[in-house]
Amino acid sequence: MITHIFLDVDNTILNFNKAEAIALEKTLSALSVPHSPEVIRRYSQLNLAQWKLLEQGKLTREQVKVRRYRLLFDELKTDASPEEAARIYEGLLGQGHYFMDGAVEMLQALYGSFHLYLATNGTASVQKSRLKSAEIEPFFEQIFISEELGCNKPETSFFERCFATIPDFKKEEAVMVGDSLTSDILGGIRAGIRTIWFNKDLKESSGEIRPDHTIKALSELPDLLRSM
Repeated sequence: MITHIFLDVDNTILNFNKAEAIALEKTLSALSVPHSPEVIRRYSQLNLAQWKLLEQGKLTREQVKVRRYRLLFDELKTDASPEEAARIYEGLLGQGHYFMDGAVEMLQALYGSFHLYLATNGTASVQKSRLKSAEIEPFFEQIFISEELGCNKPETSFFERCFATIPDFKKEEAVMVGDSLTSDILGGIRAGIRTIWFNKDLKESSGEIRPDHTIKALSELPDLLRSM
């Protein structure tokens, strides 16, 4: 029986891709850097690659914030400041919020029946600002942010530090729900809890990372959890 649910934030509850694109366009405009849909897509690719390196322990969070812009600006052959871009972007990213389809309805369906927690690798100031804007903090008993914990998903230490704060916690009654195989699902597997992959785009799963369950819509989650 599942009683404790750890939910990812970006592209699970809040639409990070949309927030990223809007904040990036405003950042590049502020720095007078020409941009296009192709530039936005390229940034997103570079950004994702840097976060993967963070997950692997090869970069720090501060390095990620600047390096993604340094790589992009090198490709664009512009002398705009990566450090200034990182500063502007982070401020813009924390403004407002955009929900994933069905996220609010899913939280309403789960609230009161399960112990709900947020588990995110995002930057603390940005995530707190977005969550406050979204007004969903009351749904959760605790919010775990990697920057504050001092470790990142999929590190086992991230989850162990979460578990240690929860009274009478039992791994067999917990599940991690998220969109990232390499962060959420791998982290949950390493931590010894069950996993649910939110795969709305029907991506091919890695043969090495096998979630216990997969959903393509958040509306599927409440019934699945009650059946586990």
